[in-house]
Amino acid sequence: MNRIDLERRVVVITGGARGIGYAVAQRALRSGAAVSLWDIDADRLAKSERELAELGDVSAVAVELTDEQSVTDATSKTVARHHAIDVLINCAGITGGNGKTWELAPDVWRRVIDVNLIGPFLTCRAVVPQMLKQGYGRIVNIASVAGKEGNPNASHYSASKAGLIGLTKSLGKELATSNILVNAVTPAAAKTEIFDSMAQEHIDYMLSKIPMNRFLLPDEAASLILWLSSEDCAFSTGAVFDLSGGRATY
Repeated sequence: MNRIDLERRVVVITGGARGIGYAVAQRALRSGAAVSLWDIDADRLAKSERELAELGDVSAVAVELTDEQSVTDATSKTVARHHAIDVLINCAGITGGNGKTWELAPDVWRRVIDVNLIGPFLTCRAVVPQMLKQGYGRIVNIASVAGKEGNPNASHYSASKAGLIGLTKSLGKELATSNILVNAVTPAAAKTEIFDSMAQEHIDYMLSKIPMNRFLLPDEAASLILWLSSEDCAFSTGAVFDLSGGRATY
């Protein structure tokens, strides 16, 4: 595994206590970064912080990403602890279960939009001023191939990820001359704990759409995400990078 140069960078990872976020945190620490994990699950967050501390400088903040004040407080705590935020990786997300659009409860639909789209908006809104002050930043939004293609029985999830792609493109253009680059990754499904909230029928559907006939590995996602988080990524912004095993067609 090659070593991505993140020496002395401070990386914030939402949803960093588990899944792809945890794999990104491991790789970032091994690449010389300091890491701040932002997650709503305080118990899991404490456990992950203890484990990751063996690899380097890591802190953890319990945060409700859909709450403006909670995100603002998390930003202040992270800057006070690490003195900067160089990279923001919006990895937190939920599926909201599966169902036909007309059968999904409005409160479930709203919660998925709140976590998967409003959350990244609030974190970007809080962190970008710090990056502007520093004159440097990298933001990576973890969307989904579902946001490009629209998965049946997951309209809420698909719509939230499509919105996140749109947010990425807009923010990337707004910051294009500020040395702050904003990109999105659109993975196919990775077999993490998020599968626990999906119907087996939906899991089988997702696998059937991947030409490589397997799910994404979290470590594979971490490789691309952290390259986009590095100085080596210098002329891509507002872009969408696929991790779909051949599924994506545009």
